[in-house]
Amino acid sequence: MTETEITAGLLRDLLRDQHPDLAELPLREVEGGWGNQMWRLGDELAVRIQRMDTDPERQLKERRWLPLLTARLPLPIPVPVRHGAPSERCPKFWTVMTWVPGLPLDHGSITRGEHAADTLATFLRALHVAAPPDAPADTGRGAHPKDCTDGFDQFFHAVGADAIGSAAADVRAVWDDAVAAPAWEGPPVWVHGDLHPANVVVADGTLAGVVDFGELFVGDPASDLAAAWVLLPAGAAARFFAAYAVADEATVRRARGLAVVKSLFLMLMGQNGDRGLPGGKPAWGPAGRAALDRVLSERLTRFH
Repeated sequence: MTETEITAGLLRDLLRDQHPDLAELPLREVEGGWGNQMWRLGDELAVRIQRMDTDPERQLKERRWLPLLTARLPLPIPVPVRHGAPSERCPKFWTVMTWVPGLPLDHGSITRGEHAADTLATFLRALHVAAPPDAPADTGRGAHPKDCTDGFDQFFHAVGADAIGSAAADVRAVWDDAVAAPAWEGPPVWVHGDLHPANVVVADGTLAGVVDFGELFVGDPASDLAAAWVLLPAGAAARFFAAYAVADEATVRRARGLAVVKSLFLMLMGQNGDRGLPGGKPAWGPAGRAALDRVLSERLTRFH
């Protein structure tokens, strides 16, 4: 895909060509985004256009499935309403979606931890249901921890001993326990696959929406359950698992290990941001460190 600078002028021209009834709405770039660039379009819409993500499959997946999922989900999600096709002017896929109000959690905070825990549990129970036969397969985000050891080792060493500090042995112990946990034996269910602080929004101190379903797949729910530590404030994980009514200890063990990987990834992206490296996200470092501390300090003894 040819690199094309995305400007407000270019997007407005694309809208005039393909969706002229939307072309005169106010348009402004939204801070953040990595694989895709986001532009606010009027009060209720946004344009999502490829940036780092050169594979259109993620946008095509959202176009196909999000309109079907939204009706039963108890939190707002972005719903595709118009499709933008690549053209000579711009060889990228773009989609007009509904705007989800709120502040991304990596720039906000959750102050109503119990409410957020109940809200997240309710959302994931509604999402984690059986999917049709043609639903997208696991992208690798939901793999059993034993299949993710290379990723764990990569992040662990890249973050470095200085950043992890005296917790290194405990981090490895949590990971080893997750690797040893039995695999998911239930039916494959819908999974968001990429729940971290930039992919949820908050308002009034609690969760207010979930965004970026580009990794949506069908498989083991443990990947999403890792959000109990990655998203929620200290002390909220136990309430979350009680509200979600997780059925087995093995799922929690896998989720803890995957939460460690997500935490290390956030810390690494934070380091890259501090160093001015491409893809760096300075706000993610503190979020990752806090999540790692929660994983290590909140060893649950009851699961339902």
